[in-house]
Amino acid sequence: MTTNNKSGESKKLSGPEQVAEFMNNLEHPLKEEIEEVRNIILSTDGKITEHIKWNAPSFCYEGEDRITFNLHGKGFIRLVFHCGAKVKDRKTNEPLIVDPSGILEWKAADRAMMKFTDKNDVKAKEEKLREVITKWLKVV
Repeated sequence: MTTNNKSGESKKLSGPEQVAEFMNNLEHPLKEEIEEVRNIILSTDGKITEHIKWNAPSFCYEGEDRITFNLHGKGFIRLVFHCGAKVKDRKTNEPLIVDPSGILEWKAADRAMMKFTDKNDVKAKEEKLREVITKWLKVV
């Protein structure tokens, strides 16, 4: 994303500036929930950074995209847990992390989703979300 400054020059926005602009312009029925989940993610680990990828806020760890919002559902939002843009060879088809809560919906051994429907759902899942994020960031 770029913006024009007062002199008309184009300037690339930083990741947090991209997300701030995106959120300012976002019209979504679950915008408050998106902000709350975003705050939970960013406060879970100080090394997490954010930017816009695939037309949604995405979160990086050590320079690699790891968690991205999917805002296309009706009546819910999703977080996609992934291992970056490039598929990595793995020696097993077992899920990447152990999720005893069962909160993740596995799409592949290294890709899972978590769904949120409203503020109460975000609050109810906050601790499990933090646990999943911490585990997810450690494994890859």
